[in-house]
Amino acid sequence: MKRKNLLFFVLATVLNTAAIAAEAKDWTHVKVGIEGAFPPWNMMDSSGKLAGFDVDLINDLCARAKVECELTPGEWTAMIPSLNAGKFDLVMTLGINEKRRQVVDFTVPYASGVASFILLKDGPVASLPMTGQKLNLNDKSKADPIMAEIGEALDGKTVGVVQSTSQEQLINAYYGSNVTVRAYKNSGERDLDLKAGRIDAGFDSGVYATSILAKSGNDELMMSGPLIKGAMLATEVALGMRKGEADLKAKFDEAIKSAAKDGTIKKLSEHWSKIDLTPSFETN
Repeated sequence: MKRKNLLFFVLATVLNTAAIAAEAKDWTHVKVGIEGAFPPWNMMDSSGKLAGFDVDLINDLCARAKVECELTPGEWTAMIPSLNAGKFDLVMTLGINEKRRQVVDFTVPYASGVASFILLKDGPVASLPMTGQKLNLNDKSKADPIMAEIGEALDGKTVGVVQSTSQEQLINAYYGSNVTVRAYKNSGERDLDLKAGRIDAGFDSGVYATSILAKSGNDELMMSGPLIKGAMLATEVALGMRKGEADLKAKFDEAIKSAAKDGTIKKLSEHWSKIDLTPSFETN
């Protein structure tokens, strides 16, 4: 009798697992995690609704993929754990790097960006080299001397970053032994401390930096140093998903490529950031 009950339990478990898998591959309804605190990528508008480049784009992509998408804001540091726990099926604004590839899969990139330092104009850190010029960290012969020069300017200073970002990884990797790295839940909290003089520099998405510098109340801030990509920086931005969701990836890969080809990504990114973020699909 016990063997029969065990066999029934195993069979029921297998059938239930198969049913869940079949349901998961239907993809008529997709739950999307989004921070809601990272303008111009995503933010809450004056009426408390999600807005920004990510929001406009995901609505377009979901229509192309013929799925209903439900957007839910949440803390950035909880995004990947929530994804793998099943709370979300996709996560927006997830930069591609090798560390993240170990725990999630990615669509092709939907945006290609850079990272940049943010300083106080009259602050303790002098202007950094190569301001406004692109620097690829993978070109080590060119990048290493510049990054060393930046390291000298930051020596003994405090640099603010957002938790669980590739910007945090980079500052720790290049300068962690010579600077104090202070991590924040979001970029806005870091910027308040920068303006108050509690930290000496910020390091963040170049698109984010461009956006906040265009807003009133930030006149004392400036971008400084090169526009950086490469190494561990996750400047190719994609949708993150759980490992092995091949059907979901195929749907959104096709939608992203279609939106890039017809100019939708260019139009939306220039509207929100004044920069064409259309990806080249060299990283996928």
